[in-house]
Amino acid sequence: MTSQQLSLEAPHVSPPPQPRSPAEKENGQESGGVLAMLERISSVVVPVGVGLYAVLYMGITEVYNVFGVNPAQAGIDQSVLFSRLMGTLILLLVTAVPLLGVVVGTGWLLNKLTGGALSRLAQAIRQRPWIAASIAALWCGATYWGLFNVFADLHLTAMVIIAVGIGVLAFLIPFRLLRRKPVGRAGMKVLVGALSGIGVGFVLIVNLMNGATELRQTGQANLLLNLVGFQDQWTIVKDSDDKTLYDGRYMMQLGESDGTYIFYDCDKMETFRRSAEGTILSAIQLDPEREKGFTCGDLAKDDGPKDQKGSGT
Repeated sequence: MTSQQLSLEAPHVSPPPQPRSPAEKENGQESGGVLAMLERISSVVVPVGVGLYAVLYMGITEVYNVFGVNPAQAGIDQSVLFSRLMGTLILLLVTAVPLLGVVVGTGWLLNKLTGGALSRLAQAIRQRPWIAASIAALWCGATYWGLFNVFADLHLTAMVIIAVGIGVLAFLIPFRLLRRKPVGRAGMKVLVGALSGIGVGFVLIVNLMNGATELRQTGQANLLLNLVGFQDQWTIVKDSDDKTLYDGRYMMQLGESDGTYIFYDCDKMETFRRSAEGTILSAIQLDPEREKGFTCGDLAKDDGPKDQKGSGT
């Protein structure tokens, strides 16, 4: 056997993993990218929608309270409200999808035009937990604007003070502690999204109350009331003998429950109940147009007896 130099081939060794950047250590994931942006947006949209819907029923309650009844008396429960909102929810979805695409595309384009500066700025904020926690805390404090406006009309200065105070005292330190772990950061996103939805919901409540008050005074519902499922339906009431009641005036039908109709008399600005048995609804109109300057209450000062076969308020 001839002697020859034996050479042993070194085993293949995988390259050592690259250390993660500080931004990745802080955020628990790689940065940037359209997919990452979409993931972050979707993680916030869902809790926003849940929080908004949870508060919406309170807004419907306030609308019917303006007319002196509650939603249950008008036959409105969660299932009825959801069914009435289906068209609005589909409209919002159809509108939100292209808007989301525009936001993502605009962000990507601005990032390219600035040579990645926008992405670096976002990552610089994300890797500094105090900055991210402060922004989230101030935003959550600002979401209480709608809640406070339900009870009092606040000026901008007072609202800024309240928002900063609530944000710093209630959210800043907890959010900073949550930023330490990926689970905490995910929980903070859910909390911020839910409070955002609830805050938007309370803003809607304020506008729904104003819209209901305007409807009670003018007999004309606005677009917001229609979007949340309020039916601006008017009808002429007849008895079982097909005899027209209440001088043939149009009554707004607020709803029906347990065999009882709820009507609002715009001319007398009164809400009253009438048994559905023996009641005929005729000449039904949805969202009737009013002449300019029309207001309810033409007969509000009439102290005479109520029209025949109409129950009291």
